[in-house]
Amino acid sequence: MKKRGYIFDLDGVIVDTAKYHFLAWKKLANSIGIDFSQEQNEQLKGVSRAHFTRLMTSKNDDYLLHVHEMSESEILPDVIKILNFLGDESQPVALGSASKNARLILNKVNLIDKCEAIVDGTNVSKAKPDPEVF
Repeated sequence: MKKRGYIFDLDGVIVDTAKYHFLAWKKLANSIGIDFSQEQNEQLKGVSRAHFTRLMTSKNDDYLLHVHEMSESEILPDVIKILNFLGDESQPVALGSASKNARLILNKVNLIDKCEAIVDGTNVSKAKPDPEVF
């Protein structure tokens, strides 16, 4: 087999932490008397966080409580099968993610050793899709 390298994203590919972002946003909204629906959560995706520093810190703290409880059960279907196949074929695997929690999450789900390289939100100054990420 020709040697190639494979780069995977984390959220939505390896694991799905969107549910934890939603739970953290919902808890934050409820704490200030606002009901927060799944539909409203979808509207927040991609919104700049610059004006929400204090609220974001509170939300992120709650999100991290969920992340710290993650286990191998969070790995999405067939991810292990694919990573094992690539490993058996001596094909290098890397992770590219905007998440600053990528290494923590990979450790919690016991996949950190499957990645020969990790580029995450702690390694770049501009988030994807900026070409700096690649």
